[in-house]
Amino acid sequence: MAKAGFDRVAAALGLVLLAPALALIALAIVLEDGFPVLFRQTRVGRGGRPFRLVKFRSMRVGVAGTRITAGRDPRVTRVGRWLRRRKVDELPQLWNVLTGDLSLVGPRPEIPPFVDTEDPVWRAVLEVRPGITDLASLQFRREEEMLAGAADAERYYRETILPPKLALNLEYIRSRTFWGDLKLIARTLRAM
Repeated sequence: MAKAGFDRVAAALGLVLLAPALALIALAIVLEDGFPVLFRQTRVGRGGRPFRLVKFRSMRVGVAGTRITAGRDPRVTRVGRWLRRRKVDELPQLWNVLTGDLSLVGPRPEIPPFVDTEDPVWRAVLEVRPGITDLASLQFRREEEMLAGAADAERYYRETILPPKLALNLEYIRSRTFWGDLKLIARTLRAM
């Protein structure tokens, strides 16, 4: 309860303090590629419950492609590249924290095709509320670059990147503390 309360207060404060920057980012997206400003995607949350994750839109509207975004993906706009490189596209997820779908820190939520609810590792990960940032997000900060060289990005993600991410998620779950979360938030802000 204390973690959820802290998360919501911090998210509300973050949205208020960042409102001018969020408005400028929204304007930059509209000027380059029009509306919509936000991108919504179904992700798997706590207990396997699906929810709609909100991000700033970083890709062109109406252009088909894979579910995984690799480096140099032609769908990504100029503004989108800047947003993604600095992870600023994630800031609207503070709204997901306010609604209780996300925590500030916790395992990053995946899209349904990559989640196996029969796997004991996934079941353990899905016992906690997912977050905006986690150990895996920091260690795999250059994930898109790693995927750029793969012949099959989705397969490479599923077989090479996802297993160590899940291991880091389990490590976080076993050792999480309030102070540890604050350190992860600080590391994330430095990385941005």
